[in-house]
Order: sequence, then structure tokens, then C-alpha cells
Amino acid sequence: MPSTTGFTLWLTGMHGTGKSTYAAYIAARLRQVGRNVEILDEGEIGDDLWQGLGDSKDERSTIIRRMGYVAQLLTRNNVAVLVPCVSPYKSVREENRRVISKYVEVYVDCPTEKLIERDTTGKYKKALSGEIPNFIGITEPYEPPTSPEVTIHSDTESVEEGAMKIFQSLLDLGLVTPEELKIITGKKMKAQPLSKKARQAEPKADKPGKGAKARPATRAARVAKPAAPKKGAKRK
Repeated sequence: MPSTTGFTLWLTGMHGTGKSTYAAYIAARLRQVGRNVEILDEGEIGDDLWQGLGDSKDERSTIIRRMGYVAQLLTRNNVAVLVPCVSPYKSVREENRRVISKYVEVYVDCPTEKLIERDTTGKYKKALSGEIPNFIGITEPYEPPTSPEVTIHSDTESVEEGAMKIFQSLLDLGLVTPEELKIITGKKMKAQPLSKKARQAEPKADKPGKGAKARPATRAARVAKPAAPKKGAKRK
């Protein structure tokens, strides 16, 4: 049943884009409709999950895989898992997509100059001055997603606007119901035409032994399909 459907909402983006803010907002509203929700925030659980690991690419990749493993355990036990995590490497994020049965990627984007301008922690300035080595987006690259389920531009969109995009995607994928969203948003929301195709394909990834092969095909269908129907122009 939809009310007990677990999923992972993976929010990726550079430091300071607002990933944790969006995760907290979405989590609070999902709890309004009785959902079991957990937030795995890399800034809060680091000491427990990767104590002793540093900032090399291999060590960061290990951190992301560990968070993905925990997210999958919770997801398959009907928990809505929200993961605000820089996770700068596309290949490792795609590994998690193959491992996690119901995975929704949210790219929280913001121009670097804006992040530097509004940085209240001082980390960007320290990274620019060389005080913080291996800082993602300054001295180390961030690899943005090429086709996430949701893209939010946090420099121009409010939290509410970004959240509505996320809720629409969850509805399209059959991970929340219109009734739940009516309570959460106060609006009657309808699934986009693409959602029917997505719901038909999504369960195939849950079958043992087929997850790694089925999910890329499902994702390709979600990304490529909108170009064909006449109404596809509404989906980007």
C-alpha cells in the first residue's frame, strides 16, 4: 500500500545549497500523514558511520556507499529516507541507484558565486585561501547529475517551490498518494502522464537478482519518454 511504501530521496549538491533544509521540510510534511521518516544527514552522522575516514576520493566514495547501504535497509522496511549529502561523484551515486530499490535523486543546484556570497560558515573563504584542502567545488570537482528526477535551483526557488517539485515527482512515481498530498499541500495534485510508465517499471527493480539490470532501463524510460507524447513539453 502507498502509505507503507518506503523510498530514498537522495539530495545531492555542493556545500550550502540547502539540502538539509529541503530534507527537514519534506520530512516534517511526510510525518503529517503518518509516514515513517528518517533523515540521514552526512553532517550529523559522520562520527558514527565513517569515523577515521578522510577527504580523498576513495574515502568519500566509501562514505556515500555506507549511507546508501543504510538507506536501502530502511527503504525496504517501509521507511521514507531522506539523504542530504554532497555525494560529489556521479558513478557512486549511480551505484546507490542500483542498490536502493526505490531511489529518487534530487539535484539541489546553486551557482558557486552565490554559495560563496551567502556562506555563513566561512568554509568557502577558507577553501579559497587554502586553509581547507580538498574542498568540493573549489579545489575538488563536483560532478552534477545528468538526469535527476528533480532539479531545484535554490538561488531562485523558495523551499516551498522546490518541495512542490519533489512531491510531484513522488506522486508521479507512485510513492505518495494524491490523498496524502492533499493533506500535505492543501492542493489537489494529479500525477503527470509519465507516472503510469514509471509505476509499471518501478516494481521490476525490487525483484531479487534483477535490480542492477532493471533500474537503468527504468531510468532511461523516464528520461527519454517525455519527448514522444504531445504533452511531453510540460516535463523537462
